[in-house]
Amino acid sequence: MAKLKIAVVIPRYGLIGGAETVVFELTERLAGFEDFEIHVFANRWRCGQAPVTFHRVPVIGFPRWLGPVSFALFARRRIRSIGCDIIHSHERIFEMDLFTFHGIPHATWIREARQKRLSLFDRATARVEQKGISGAGAPLILPVSNLVRDELLKVYDLPDSRIQVVHPGVSVRRFSDPDRTGCRSEIRKLHGLTPEDGVVLFVGMNFEIKRLDLVIGGLAEASRNSPDCRRMKLLVVGRGNTEKYRKLAQELGIAEQVIFAGVTREVEKYYLAADILAMPSHFDTFGLVVLEAMVAGLPVIISEKVGAKDLIKSGQNGFVLSDSADASEMGAVLAALADPDKRHQMGKNARKIAVKCDWDHVASQVAEIYRRLGREKRISK
Repeated sequence: MAKLKIAVVIPRYGLIGGAETVVFELTERLAGFEDFEIHVFANRWRCGQAPVTFHRVPVIGFPRWLGPVSFALFARRRIRSIGCDIIHSHERIFEMDLFTFHGIPHATWIREARQKRLSLFDRATARVEQKGISGAGAPLILPVSNLVRDELLKVYDLPDSRIQVVHPGVSVRRFSDPDRTGCRSEIRKLHGLTPEDGVVLFVGMNFEIKRLDLVIGGLAEASRNSPDCRRMKLLVVGRGNTEKYRKLAQELGIAEQVIFAGVTREVEKYYLAADILAMPSHFDTFGLVVLEAMVAGLPVIISEKVGAKDLIKSGQNGFVLSDSADASEMGAVLAALADPDKRHQMGKNARKIAVKCDWDHVASQVAEIYRRLGREKRISK
C-alpha cells in the first residue's frame, strides 16, 4: 500500500517556543514510521535528523493583520500544489484534517487572559481560526489538555467525535541518562545549597504569569509557621524582573532563601538537583515544565489553570491549587512537602505517570489517528 503523504503545518518548525518544540519532537518521530511521507510547511525551520521534506510558506508581515491571513492562504496553495492525503496543522489555517490546538480560542485569549480589545490583527486571526474549525473541512481537533478542550467548547459547538485530547510528550531518556547524584552535587555546590536543603524549583521566562510572587509569598508563610521549612530554598531558573522579586523576598524576610540562577542550557541538571517544582500559573494551556519535572521525579505544585493538571492526582504526585490561592495556601502545601520521605514518594508517583507520556508513545497515538483518517478517506473515495 502507498505511503500516506502527511502535511504538517506550522510557521516556525523546531525553533524557540513551546508549540514549536512540541511539533518538532512529534514530527521527527512520525517521520520514522515507514507508512508515512512527511512534508513540513513552514515559514522558517530547523532541520532535524528525520526524513522530512520542507516547503516554504511566505508570510506578508505588513500590515500586521495580513500575517495570519497570508500564511493560511499560501499554506493552502502550497499544499494543494503537491497534494497530500492528510493535513495536520498546528496553526490556524483554512483547510485541514487535523488541528492540534496549542492555545485557546484567540478572541478568548485577548479578551479574558490579556484583558484587551481585539485589534484588526486579532480579528483576522480569530476569523481564520473560525473558518478552519467551522468551515466545510470539519477537522478533528486535538487540544493539548482538557483545559483547552473546555475553552474550545465554550466557543465552538463540537461533537465528541470531532475532539480528542492528545497531551504533549517528554523525552524520558533526557532525564534518565544524567547521573542524578552528580547533578545534585554540581548544581547545589554552584548555588551554595547544602545536601540537606529542600529545594523548590521555579522554571519560567514570565515571572508574572507563572506567579513567582505567590511562590515567594508561600515560602515566607511556610518558613514562619514551620521550622522545617526554614531549610527550604527557592531556586529560580529563567529570565525576568529579578530585582522586583529580590525586593519582595527581602521584604518578606526570606532573601537568603531565594536564589536566582538565570537562564541555563542545562535545565535537566536543575530538575535532578531539586526536590519540588512550583508553577502556579495564572494560565498555561499545558506546561511542558510540569511534565519535565515529573519525569525527573519531582512532585509538582500547580494551579487549576495549568493544563497539565490532567496528570496530577492532588496529594499523590503533586498539588493543584485553586485559582484564587494565596500565600497561606501555597505555604501549607510547601509545609506538607517539607518531609523528605513524603516528597520522595510523591516524586516516584509523578515519574510513573510521566513516563507514560514519552514522545514515542505520543507519536504512536498520533500515527494511529493518521492511519484511521487515511482509511476513512480511501473508503469515501
